[in-house]
Parts: sequence; structure tokens; C-alpha cells
Amino acid sequence: MIVEDAALSGLPAADPAGSAAIDVAHLVKLYKTTRAVDDVSFRIRPGSITGLLGGNGAGKTTTIAMIMGLVLPTSGRIQVLGCSMPDQSAEVLGRMNFESPYVDMPMRLTVRQNLTIFGRLYAVENLPGRIEKLAADLDLSDFLDRANGKLSAGQKTRVALAKALINQPELLLLDEPTASLDPDTADWIRRHLETYRKAHGATILLASHNMLEVERLCDRVIIMKRGRIEDDDSPDKIMARYNRTTLEEVFLDVARGRVQEGTP
Repeated sequence: MIVEDAALSGLPAADPAGSAAIDVAHLVKLYKTTRAVDDVSFRIRPGSITGLLGGNGAGKTTTIAMIMGLVLPTSGRIQVLGCSMPDQSAEVLGRMNFESPYVDMPMRLTVRQNLTIFGRLYAVENLPGRIEKLAADLDLSDFLDRANGKLSAGQKTRVALAKALINQPELLLLDEPTASLDPDTADWIRRHLETYRKAHGATILLASHNMLEVERLCDRVIIMKRGRIEDDDSPDKIMARYNRTTLEEVFLDVARGRVQEGTP
């Protein structure tokens, strides 16, 4: 049963509307006897980029799915843009969006048709104009009327990003947004995300295995392991705490069970 009454459950008070883009308190997700997410709490300030790191099975994707309202938590509280999830999801879903290279759009539809469908779902005003603007910004114009199934991996990623930006979201949730991309295309995607955040004051939560990407983009890093938060700070402070020069070295320390301060 989802816990809703903070006073009765011992949860901290809900964050005042607008002071946090995401407020997660004591979040738990059980699959039979497996704790996919185990007592996770964090608050993310508006306009920031936060990296959510961890190995396979750490609980990153499940956490993002619960924030989106796609998976119901076993217990705990989630507040997104001042609205309780999933109870008030109808009030907030139009202000957020999601992108992952592992979620394909219909292959037989053209890029324009796919973006039109998603734009209508979000009730985007002047949708043809919005699609043309995204096509220009993301270099999609040459294949707007090509079937999605006939695109390269890099082209599909740019289309997926266009889908995620179709409604100009205040909150953007990204799951491995540059996976399997060549360095040039990945760098192009990262630069566009930075530009979008600065232009719109958007909040971005980024789950990634690319440590250089996280170092470059993120103000803050939350490291998960076995469903729990292992560390939570700025990239520089986390690297200093582990006496490491890169987040990749920190990631390996956490994955292999090494203690902080870089103990070999």
C-alpha cells in the first residue's frame, strides 16, 4: 500500500510547491521478495541537472519509472513539480517528458507522423510549427518523412530527443540518452541538452553509465547500489571523498565494495 499520510507514516513533510522539482521520501519498491528500490530519499532543485548512477540492477530505471507514475511504489512518497505522484499525475504529466534509446517509436510511421502523434497527446499548440522548429534545431529536416525503422542509431536518438522535447517540458527524465552513439553524435546530444536547460530553466534527471557525460553535464550525482543510495553530492566532492580523479574510478570503487578514501 502506498503511504500517503506523512504524519502517520513518519515521512518528512512534503516539499512546499515549487521549491523542489522532484521530492522523493523513503521510496520502496518490492517485487515479491526483491527490494528493487530500498528506502530512497532525495530532493532535486529546479533548473539543475542530476546524474543517477549505478550498475545494472541498482534501481535507477525503477526509480525513474516511479517518478513518472508508470510503476506504483510499495511505500514512500513522490512529489513532482509540486504534485503528488501518482495521484495527481494528470496535473503534471504534460509538464514532463522522458527519453530512452531502448524505447522505440513505431517503425513504420515516419518521423513527422510519430512527432505528430506525441504532440497531439500533449495537446501542443501550433504542432506543425513546433515540429519544424525541432527539425531545424535537431537536424531532422532531411528525414522527417522517412520511416522511423529506416533511420540510423544516431538519427533515431535525435528523433527520440525531439519527442521528449515536443511539449517543452519543465522536467526531463533521461535513461542512457547517448547509449551506443559515436562520440560526435553523443557530444552533439549533450550540447543540445545543456542549451535546452539554460534556455528554458528545465530540470533534468539523467540515468547513465557514461561517467564522462555525467561529469560534464551534472551539478549533482546520486550513486545507487542494490536499490539504496550510496552517495549523493557534486561530482567534485564525491571524487575528492573517494580520493579519485574521475567518476569512473568512484563507480568502480562502489561497484566492487571499496570504502571511501580510495582504499585499494
